[in-house]
Amino acid sequence: MAQTVEEKATAAATGASATERFQVDKTHASDTPPERVSMLARQVLEAVHATIREHQVTYAEYDALKAWLIQVGADGEWPLFLDVFVEHVVEEVANADREGSKGTIEGPFYVPDAPAFSAEATLPMRPDEKGTPMTFHGQVRAVDGTPLGGALVDIWHCDDDGFYAQFAPGIPQWNLRGRVTADENGNFTIHTIQPAPYQIPTDGATGAIIRAANWHAWRPAHLHLKVSADGHQLITTQLYFPGDPHNEDDIAAAVKAELMLDPRPSGDGVDVEYDFVLDPA
Repeated sequence: MAQTVEEKATAAATGASATERFQVDKTHASDTPPERVSMLARQVLEAVHATIREHQVTYAEYDALKAWLIQVGADGEWPLFLDVFVEHVVEEVANADREGSKGTIEGPFYVPDAPAFSAEATLPMRPDEKGTPMTFHGQVRAVDGTPLGGALVDIWHCDDDGFYAQFAPGIPQWNLRGRVTADENGNFTIHTIQPAPYQIPTDGATGAIIRAANWHAWRPAHLHLKVSADGHQLITTQLYFPGDPHNEDDIAAAVKAELMLDPRPSGDGVDVEYDFVLDPA
């Protein structure tokens, strides 16, 4: 019997894809000065040491930790684990001084160089793509209100089953991914489908710690975006849908009130509007 996408979209396969993408795309990660590496590494280790002393960690617990850390690497899940449990604090610090739109985490499923489209576009999708049709539109402006003509709206999201193209089998390469160039007034319109909530992959090492701690693994439905314009700071963000049961307890702690959409019925689908305000570079 043929396997379903759900049966084949394992944590190991997803983790391997995320690790490969990180190694290809994040080449700037080695530019940190040695003194900064030393300071950060020391403080992280000191926090670990303090936790061990405070909670009287046993050798059995220490060995379990070692085994788990080894398995995270073997499963290729470091991008998944770090993006779910750590990135939201890095993003908070990095964007603390922005005056424009709120950002949030990128997550492990971004792929650069998606197909390019003009200001009104339909994202690539299968002829029988499941889900509620959605029109997403808005304007990109500077903090002083000036429309940013030619701004780039890079969008990606999961399908109605909660899977991302290039991170689960059987999905076309650029499904529900695209780069849309706004018109001369900064306006854009994107036709797609409404994404679904999903569980992060749980059959690997990340899932093991989630089960051991009796946590849940759900992310609320969301759109991913990177919005940029010449002379302005790129913003990486996600937009969420009201009423999702996991808006309040997102496993990745990435939901912010400012990122909530207001869907309106439209024909057989929904219409959502959201404007982006970019800070100067």
